[in-house]
Amino acid sequence: MYRILKKKQIIPNIHLLVIESETVPRNTLPGEFVVVRVDETGERIPLNVVDWNEKSVSVVFMEVGTSTRKLAALKAGDELATLAGPLGRPTVIPENKSILAIAGCYGIGAIYPVIRAFQARHNRVTTIIEGRTAMLLYWQNKLRKYSERLIEITRDGTRGVKGHINDFLPEYLEKNPTDLIYCQGCTYLTYLVSQLTRPFTVKTIVGLNPIMIDATGMCGVCRVIVNNETKFACVDGPEFDGHQVNWENLLSRRHTYLEHERKSLSFLECEKYG
Repeated sequence: MYRILKKKQIIPNIHLLVIESETVPRNTLPGEFVVVRVDETGERIPLNVVDWNEKSVSVVFMEVGTSTRKLAALKAGDELATLAGPLGRPTVIPENKSILAIAGCYGIGAIYPVIRAFQARHNRVTTIIEGRTAMLLYWQNKLRKYSERLIEITRDGTRGVKGHINDFLPEYLEKNPTDLIYCQGCTYLTYLVSQLTRPFTVKTIVGLNPIMIDATGMCGVCRVIVNNETKFACVDGPEFDGHQVNWENLLSRRHTYLEHERKSLSFLECEKYG
């Protein structure tokens, strides 16, 4: 069992867990993930590692369904049945490049260790975080520490630039020479950024979040098509060149179990509220 040292709701539906472990953080690198289970009958949940030290590993997750709702209900002192990792391939960290990091939702947490590693290799990092409104943005001070510039975008204009990433990104790329774009967040954001950067031929690395079960390459559930080849996000990723991803296939597979997820959440609420 793995003890939770800290549990915090960062913004509505986004939570931070700090989990006690001496073995997982010993080998963790930026861009990798862990798998957690709330209990012995629970779903295996893949989560980006957002920070670590000698005695713990931290993850940020979004509360969306039954498993993440159970995870969000835990508190400091509770224990997880499973903590497996680090898993996946770490982010490739270049040197002396101009990098634009883009994130939204849980991806804001996921980019933190990556931009920290970018800066350590003398890269020039500009970071963009985006959300519907100011209350959905977080960790600005942590991100500023490793960014030459932090740009906030809100659709309602309550902070920073008003609009969406598609309103801002093309003009930014026209004015600012960029060697690499790194994006973390929901599938729609990573898809949109990949399409927006394609005409500029700027290498665009995105973190994918397909459905995943064992996270060791055996089940094949997390398969994605990249450059016309089948890849497994758990062992070949989770980061890929966004210009090579078959987005139509990925987006359709994301909806496979939506009805089952709705029923599961409905049963959970019936058990809780009657």
